[in-house]
Order: sequence, then structure tokens, then C-alpha cells
Amino acid sequence: MTETRLRTVTSALAYGLCTLFFAMLALQNLRFGFYSLFYLSAGLSAISLGGCLYTLAVSTYQLRARGHVPLALALELLTLMAAWVNGTITAAFWSLPVLALAFLVLPLRSALKVTLPLALALMMLLTIALPLADSLPSIMAFVLLIASAGLASWHYDHMAQSAEDLAIIDPVTGAHNARFLDETLQKEISRARATTHPVSILMLDIDHHEQVLEMLGADQTNSLYRQLAEHLFTLIRAGDTLYFLGNGRFCLILPFTHEEGARVTAERIRRSIAEAQWPRVGRMTVSIGATTHINQDSLAERLRQRATEALEEAGRRGHDRVWFSANPHRAA
Repeated sequence: MTETRLRTVTSALAYGLCTLFFAMLALQNLRFGFYSLFYLSAGLSAISLGGCLYTLAVSTYQLRARGHVPLALALELLTLMAAWVNGTITAAFWSLPVLALAFLVLPLRSALKVTLPLALALMMLLTIALPLADSLPSIMAFVLLIASAGLASWHYDHMAQSAEDLAIIDPVTGAHNARFLDETLQKEISRARATTHPVSILMLDIDHHEQVLEMLGADQTNSLYRQLAEHLFTLIRAGDTLYFLGNGRFCLILPFTHEEGARVTAERIRRSIAEAQWPRVGRMTVSIGATTHINQDSLAERLRQRATEALEEAGRRGHDRVWFSANPHRAA
């Protein structure tokens, strides 16, 4: 199940349970003639039902939906009105499902911003309206609910972030994977076209990769990939991103880097790797193909292909060198 679908199911179920809870309260209040509470609980049930319908309507972009915050605020406002109409005890009872709902349908920070003012207000009213011995159980219930819901929400967000990282990070090297390269490169190209700032890309291959793999074996070669990635991380700027494409090939995206900067960066990387001592292989060299975005580039695939062609040209010219592709038709 995708995160979007999981969020949709969770939010719809939370709204649905709140709808049922407040509908039962409305019927109970109507039965005993508490009309003011009937209208309030019916309003809460209607808002919850609206939240359920809204969740289903925006199911395709659930993670970016903004309507849950006003819905949660409306529920809390009616809960406070219940405190004004029929006392704090009723509002405290009604607020528990509203507080739990906020943590189920909102991100953790938004849920805390929405729920803490209501919880603090109700705890203060309970302390004023009741003796401490009577108010303490309700106050502790608020604290435990918010702490438990907050912890569960934090754990979910942490797990979701971990799953996202696993989807875009190569487990061998710790660099981004090939799947994430085209997405990021397309964004950088769009930004370059909008702001006229340059973006460059480097393709890097370990020279004589097949011989290295044959000599070291798969496990030791993976270790070499990881050490090379760590070395590259020390050479690039904070805004640059590193990608591992497999079979000894790495890619670097250099935002705000013009042609001369790409040439200098590529040469610095090539020289640093050649001068380093590598376990099991001693000296190792790389070939690097470089290119810079031009106005005609609108697709990531086109820029990536030009960098790959430059890399192949560097290999044909004897390895351990940098070759820059100036435009789609001519290398310079």
C-alpha cells in the first residue's frame, strides 16, 4: 500500500468514526431534550462527515491536501462552544476524539499547533471549575492522549521518511540511486531555464572496471564503490548531489556551475582520485565526461546523454582524463 493510499484510508476511517461518535451523541441529546448540545454534536458529526467526503475527493493528492487543518479547527471551535454551553466536563469528553483525529489526519507539527491550545484551555478550565482531585484524571487523560498520539505520529513520519530514503538511496554507496537522478536533473533544468543560472553534470567511470571487478570480486568491489563515494562526498559542495548508477559509474549534478566551473571541478576530482591510495588496488584512475545545460536542453535525458557521450570520448582518448561536451553536436 502506498503512503498516499494509507493516508487516505486512515483519514477516512478517523473521520468516519468521529461522525458515528458525534451522531450517537446528537441522538442521545435529542432524546433527553438537550437541544443546544444536540445542535453542537450534530454540527460536529456534519463536519466529520464533510472531512470524510473531502478525504475521498482528494485521495489522489492526499499528501498535499490543505483542507484538513480548517476542518480540525472547526471541530475544536465547536468543542469549545460546548464548554461555554454546558460546562467544561462535556467539552473535555467531546474533545478526546477531536484531539485524536487531528493527529491521524495532520502532520505532527500541524497537529501539535492545532491541538495544544485546545488541550491547554480545557485543562485550565478543568482546574478552575473542579477540585484538583476531580480534575486530575481528565488532565492526565489529555496529557497521555497527546503524548501517545504525538509519539505514534512521529513514529509514522519517521518510518515514512525512512521508506522514502530507501527508495532514492543506493544501499551500497550511500549516494542517490539512478532512479532519483532523472527526477532531480529535470528539476534543476527547469530551475536553470527559469532563473538563467547554469547547471552542469559530470559522469564518472572507474577506468578498467572489468579488470578491477575480476581482481577484487563482487564484495570487495562494492567496498571500493563505497570508499569512492565517501571520497567524492568530501570533494563536492553542499548543494551538489552524487548518484551511483552501477558498474563503477557515478554522476554528479552541479547546480549554479558554469562550463569553466565544471571543468575545474572535474579535473580536481580526477586528480584527487588518481593521487589517493586505495585498498587492494593501490592506485586507481577515473574518466570523467562533463557538460553544461544550454538553452536548447529541456529534457534531463538529453543532458545526461551528452555527458555520457563526453565520458565515452574520455575513455577513447586513453582514460584518466576529463572531456567536456560543449554542445549536442561538437565536443571541445
